[in-house]
Amino acid sequence: MKQGIHPENYRLVAFKDMSNEDVFITKSTANTKETIEVDGTEYPLIKLEISRTSHPYYTGQTKLVDSAGRIDKFKNKYKKFKK
Repeated sequence: MKQGIHPENYRLVAFKDMSNEDVFITKSTANTKETIEVDGTEYPLIKLEISRTSHPYYTGQTKLVDSAGRIDKFKNKYKKFKK
């Protein structure tokens, strides 16, 4: 491996899914000022809105997020094709 071409701050970082409180640890160069203690070890903390444990694609659970009535507009547009 070549010396001097890799980031100096590549370290273990804790990522926390704020929707279900799941925490996982992986290596990253992401900057953060917050920390969290996991199993007696303190890690830099990155907060996530969604991760593999809460994303509908991976969990099989659908969540409807309707901003500005887009779902209702779609249903009304294609209502005439409903049998």
